[in-house]
Amino acid sequence: MTLFITILSVLYAGVGVASLIGYLPTIKDLWHHKKASANTSSYAIWTVTSLVAFLYSIFVVPDFLFQFVSLVSLVCCSLILVLMLKLDRDEKKKARRKKVKN
Repeated sequence: MTLFITILSVLYAGVGVASLIGYLPTIKDLWHHKKASANTSSYAIWTVTSLVAFLYSIFVVPDFLFQFVSLVSLVCCSLILVLMLKLDRDEKKKARRKKVKN
């Protein structure tokens, strides 16, 4: 059973790394390419649920791996949400300026 727990722990740590790798293309699209490639509503929900999971990992189940994985998710979802909101705001400003010009 100890070997199983060790393997499972290593795999679970890999989940955090794999999640980070999975979020990177969306972050890159938003940050560098200014391309709206994420759904704001979905990331708002995922940010809130990631926050709840992270708080749960701190106060209820104080496990480092759970804290790490939930923190990666929280940081990435929050970053994507903020970048999407900023991009939406910038696009609305451009549209208003264009409308005023015409």
